[in-house]
Amino acid sequence: MEKEMRYAVLIDADNVAAKYTRYILDEVSNYGVVTYKRVYGDWTRPNLAGWKNMALDNAITPVQQYSYTTGKNATDSAMIIDAMDILYSHNIDGFCIVSSDSDFTRLAIRLRESGMHVIGMGEKKTPKPFSTACNAFKYLEVIAEEETQGSVDDNDKVEMKTLESAIIRIIAENANLQEEINIGELGSRLQGRYPDFDVRNYGYSKFSQFLKDFDCLSFRQVGSSILVSQKSDKTDLRRIEDTLAAIIRTNGTKGYNLGELKKQLCTKIPEFSVKTYGYSKFSRFIENLPNFKIKNNTVMISEK
Repeated sequence: MEKEMRYAVLIDADNVAAKYTRYILDEVSNYGVVTYKRVYGDWTRPNLAGWKNMALDNAITPVQQYSYTTGKNATDSAMIIDAMDILYSHNIDGFCIVSSDSDFTRLAIRLRESGMHVIGMGEKKTPKPFSTACNAFKYLEVIAEEETQGSVDDNDKVEMKTLESAIIRIIAENANLQEEINIGELGSRLQGRYPDFDVRNYGYSKFSQFLKDFDCLSFRQVGSSILVSQKSDKTDLRRIEDTLAAIIRTNGTKGYNLGELKKQLCTKIPEFSVKTYGYSKFSRFIENLPNFKIKNNTVMISEK
């Protein structure tokens, strides 16, 4: 039986509302068992009253930290010191740092350098440096939603396009001989590139359903595994070949400079990328097209 991961959950009460408590603990339970549960703040302050019952009900240890100086956040220091003490106890495998404060960026980096798996949680206002410093980052507003509300906004659409490009590249770089990749590996590599990626941000509960939103992907079930590949679009490739031929013919029988040909092709088909077809170089892509050849950095149409 595989050993269950043990996590320390450290919550910054100054930056996180008590209403998220259940969602935080439920989310960490997806990764492993929680062995440390601590929430930090100055409990003499009335604005933290909501945390008192919540901490009691969920067996979370409240850690008192007085604000010794106005304008200075002593809670951050207390959390960081405790995190290092827990790290050196060697009793855990990972941390969950719950805060929307960028001051924990260096702590997340330090814990990962020590081999810890670091989950970050915070509101959408969390600065990017903290979220990207973690192995995975979860937005509290998202995990607290009971149902998907509304449609994907314009910003998410831009993100979806970025994710689509990343998915295609991951498949091209890591696929097997059948040009397929296990869905689990695809998800892990995608999260490695975008730590704050979460399918719930886009209204899905499962990664497999999220992927089906991309028309460029195809799926194959093998036993209990799902293999993902990029759809072979012969019509699209034929369009590219026809465009290449038309550009080359404008120069008569002399052929066309490889670099200039790429520029012209990208002008006529802006979405073109050799990585879509599993290549890292334009020259390699051309060499594998049956109707073209390269000689002295010049592309020519092969005679049939």
